[in-house]
Amino acid sequence: MNSVSYAFLNNAPVIPVIAIENLDHAVPLAEALVAGGIVNLEVTLRTEHGLKAISLIRDQVKGANVGVGTVCSANEFDAAIDAGANFVVSPGQSDALFERALLTNIPFFPGAVTATEVMAAKEAGFKVLKFFPASTSGGAAAIKAFAGPFADLQFVPTGGINLENASSYLSLSNVRAVGGSWLTPRDAIYSGQWDDITQIAREASELGAYLGEPLHGSC
Repeated sequence: MNSVSYAFLNNAPVIPVIAIENLDHAVPLAEALVAGGIVNLEVTLRTEHGLKAISLIRDQVKGANVGVGTVCSANEFDAAIDAGANFVVSPGQSDALFERALLTNIPFFPGAVTATEVMAAKEAGFKVLKFFPASTSGGAAAIKAFAGPFADLQFVPTGGINLENASSYLSLSNVRAVGGSWLTPRDAIYSGQWDDITQIAREASELGAYLGEPLHGSC
């Protein structure tokens, strides 16, 4: 059973999904997000710079809790931990990922959007799951429905979530946090508008007020 603590989500229930296209952007982007109150940062492996960006942010950005996203294999899991990732997110799940995660004390969010996938993740010992892609998999209504048969599980939805609809997810008792790329607009990054990104982060931080009453015994 996975007894890893996910308490780091408590005070910052919005996680930016970050794709670093230029390594020079990694540190100032992370600094801008942290300055706005967004401290849990998911750097994805969607680009070649993901692992190096994680290392740079870990070493240079005070207050950042940097994790990794788009992890699809046990080898990627290991590489991310070696780079310094503090949490690991996958769009899906596999026995190999389950086995690897359970050998560590690293918080792992396996992806699940169907009842069968949720059951598999629960049986493997995981109680906080990624729900991706949220908007095309039933959205907030689907997650709310899971609260009945899976009352002891919580979800971190991503995919199609933005400032306007995030509150509809965060208000659910079985949503622990939300993730989204709206906090890191590409044009603002490439033009170095770090103050604008800090303002976006501040607005996202305020969404914590919508967070629903946690489920009893949440980790």
